[in-house]
Amino acid sequence: MLQIKVNSKAREEMIDITSDVEKIFSSSEASDGVCVVFTQHTTCGLTVNENADPDVQSDMLGFLNRLIPQQEPHFKHGEQNSDAHIKSSLVGSSATVPFEDGKLLLGRWQAIYLCEFDGPRERTVILKCIGN
Repeated sequence: MLQIKVNSKAREEMIDITSDVEKIFSSSEASDGVCVVFTQHTTCGLTVNENADPDVQSDMLGFLNRLIPQQEPHFKHGEQNSDAHIKSSLVGSSATVPFEDGKLLLGRWQAIYLCEFDGPRERTVILKCIGN
């Protein structure tokens, strides 16, 4: 099983894991197909988004915080992280990236991000490359 360990440093952050995925992916024997990147956690997510301007990540996290604040009087979950569970469901727990000739086919401005919503903590990201 191909996997990456990611250590977040804040309660909420977007961590560019593209180079880690590429490094692990390079050990795969497949040359053409898709790479599924999956997180095994319910309070973080994965997304593909812009890597050129860090304001994109700040804007995304800021909007999610305004949409789903951590302290919401109607939340019943006792761990005070219901917002993280909801954000994780909205963002999703996986990303699928095609590859060809052994290279991920990300666009010029794209990166793969782990979206931490309940850190800091260590996260596990699983990679499954399907192809020939």
